[in-house]
Amino acid sequence: MNNYFGFYGSWSDLFGTDVGTAAPIVADADPGGTGPGLHPSSGVQIISSAHVPLITTRKGGSGGKLEQVVISGASSGLSSPAYVYLPPQYFEKRYAHTRFPAIVALTGYPGDARNLVTRMNIPTIAAKAIDRDDMAPTILVLMRPTVAPPRDTECMDVPGGPQVETYFTKDLRESMAGAFRVGTEAANWGVLGGSTGGFCALKMSMRHPEAFSSAVSLSGYYQAPVDATTGDLFAGDARLKNENDLMWRLANLPHPPISVLVTSSRQGESNYRTTLAFLDAVKPPMEASSLILPSGGHNFNTWNREIPEALPWLAQQLHMPLDVPPAATPKIVPSPSS
Repeated sequence: MNNYFGFYGSWSDLFGTDVGTAAPIVADADPGGTGPGLHPSSGVQIISSAHVPLITTRKGGSGGKLEQVVISGASSGLSSPAYVYLPPQYFEKRYAHTRFPAIVALTGYPGDARNLVTRMNIPTIAAKAIDRDDMAPTILVLMRPTVAPPRDTECMDVPGGPQVETYFTKDLRESMAGAFRVGTEAANWGVLGGSTGGFCALKMSMRHPEAFSSAVSLSGYYQAPVDATTGDLFAGDARLKNENDLMWRLANLPHPPISVLVTSSRQGESNYRTTLAFLDAVKPPMEASSLILPSGGHNFNTWNREIPEALPWLAQQLHMPLDVPPAATPKIVPSPSS
């Protein structure tokens, strides 16, 4: 079961003593390779770089690069290994002064960021979608929600504990903007996740529309569990517990101006009825779409069927950053008439 789902990558990962980072996928002669805009002191440490394959009939096409990194946060004091996907346009001269929209992709708990690459093929799917103009060139940040292992924090700022929500909604975006040419506004950022990552994606966008304007939840749930893996997340604070309950938020708080996509299956997913209730409860200015399969369990096979549609959908909700210096704006040269 562990081999299939990839819950833990090693014994040290299971016991919470793993402080290492994942091995590179493909060795590259140009580690870093990010061009202008990389500042190692920003909170992003680049470990290695790999080329992303582009499955196309054209010759000479590039799928971009995948950087293996460690992202540290100044406010939370947390850090986590991750992969950063840079689209091929990031390295083209005409985009040398362009900032790009970004998507954070999260695994379930406890998860392994490598699963987003090896099991779900997200960088390859993104490269293909960008090549086909199904999505704009977008930077992806692939990681797990477990940034304070082995504890399952459900992506929240635990009273007296890890400040994980601050890490994702503030530190991560600031560190990325300091190291890569990525936008800084909520309209430039989206978040996607499966299972626990799906709950985190919805919750963080609903609680922090100033950080994420759009979200995709693959088989996510709508209320944080409290069990042996989470410990006491709320310190007995009923208000804090309610604020992390998504159905409670929809019933009692103003709906944020965000767009979300939720997925489920009529047969095989335990969140089906709750997902329908969530969709029914959403009101403007919040917008909700759904992707419901006839059948499919809570596993990689189901998510692999959903990602090719969900990822472009999310990218299409985002806006290209507008903070490009006017003098650096790429010029459009008319094609010569035939």
